Amino acid sequence: MFPNSILGRPPFTPNHQQHNNFFALSPTLYSHQQLIDAQFNFQNTDLSRAVSLQQLTYGNVSPIQTSTSPLFRGRKRLSDEKNLPLDGKRQRFHSPHQEPTLVNHIVPLSGERRYSMPPLFHTHYVPDIVRCVPPFREIPFLEPREITLPEAKDKLSQQILELFEACQQQVSDLKKKELCRTQLQREIQLLFPQSRLFLVGSSLNGFGTRSSDGDLCLVVKEEPVNQKTEARHILTLVHKHFCTRLSGYIERPQLIRAKVPIVKFRDKVSCVEFDLNVNNIVGIRNTFLLRTYAYLENRVRPLVLVIKKWASHHEINDASRGTLSSYSLVLMVLHYLQTLPEPILPSIQKIYPESFSPAIQLHLVHQAPCNVPPYLSKNESNLGDLLLGFLKYYATEFDWNSQMISVREAKAIPRPDGIEWRNKYICVEEPFDGTNTARAVHEKQKFDMIKDQFLKSWHRLKNKRDLNSILPLRAAILKR
Repeated sequence: MFPNSILGRPPFTPNHQQHNNFFALSPTLYSHQQLIDAQFNFQNTDLSRAVSLQQLTYGNVSPIQTSTSPLFRGRKRLSDEKNLPLDGKRQRFHSPHQEPTLVNHIVPLSGERRYSMPPLFHTHYVPDIVRCVPPFREIPFLEPREITLPEAKDKLSQQILELFEACQQQVSDLKKKELCRTQLQREIQLLFPQSRLFLVGSSLNGFGTRSSDGDLCLVVKEEPVNQKTEARHILTLVHKHFCTRLSGYIERPQLIRAKVPIVKFRDKVSCVEFDLNVNNIVGIRNTFLLRTYAYLENRVRPLVLVIKKWASHHEINDASRGTLSSYSLVLMVLHYLQTLPEPILPSIQKIYPESFSPAIQLHLVHQAPCNVPPYLSKNESNLGDLLLGFLKYYATEFDWNSQMISVREAKAIPRPDGIEWRNKYICVEEPFDGTNTARAVHEKQKFDMIKDQFLKSWHRLKNKRDLNSILPLRAAILKR
């Protein structure tokens, strides 16, 4: 049903074989007894031995005094902590190495809009995101390629680029999220010493905006975690730790007991909202798959951003309310660009199967985007025409009743017969585990609303050729 001649094997590993050695650690990191020990650790954490961080600065903001446990209590270090030896003090968020050089924090001016995103990290800087616990040998994180933005000769394309340049996530935004991640990882390791906290989702996949929330994945062991029991228990301990130990730093921590439970909270320093899950490993893998697509062709990121803004404005971009998640929307855009008569994107999982294999160890997945060169398409369509084509494709051409969107196959494929796909209004295949990312759309009313918005927006934009006809540009820019 899912042929893949390049791989020479089924694209999705059977459940009973999904025990990849992600961390190259012992087979089981946390047994039931160790979870009990984690609760004991929580109850007996000696805060008086916590150490302080040096001053940290967010972009051009004034330095903020931070520390670990005393930091989260929101007051100065205790007097007995001032006498700690130098080697006992925690380093800045990036490592035991020197501070990284982050460049081009400023949004490009109109005359400098040739580059869509500045390099994230200095060449010699090894960010904390590529380390695992215990640490592996350090692998340099290569800088993202600088991509020349497409030319905009018509009004609609110029509006799309204007929106993109105003709203795309900046390096300073990412730095704030990464700082919070590393501080939280240190705190969570008081409960689970060998755990690892990953920043995932739009913050890292190239499709983030200045207002994007942060998504975090806590990896506690290499085997799948029962989300109804084990993940909830782990998150209950984390939530309790946030409420009691970190109340000076974190506000509104909330445990959401959903199918995939999460802890929602807000970082008081960066004012970023976060969602934290446990062992959603596929989210780490697809973050770097999407990051590869984001920088493969220079029209991808502006197009995705304007479509996410359009969907949000029309209230069809909220999985918690029965509409499309941002992840599903991104996959829908990529699928459209793959299925044009002259494709703008290929299936990189088919061309580079070894770089995106589900068997790759977790600490190596960050290397995949570095192994894929830019894709040279013969399609010269401008951004305005591509936006119109996207709306038309899903309004009039795609067969919602019998087809499934597959970025892995770079085409629409027949729906499977499995129970997960029956009676579903929208089917979008997750590229790694084959599940339906659009399963939240389970009401016909919401499905009809989504289809109706595609059709109406297509007609309006076709007649007006003005982005304001389907998305108020000034209001969207103000929201960032």
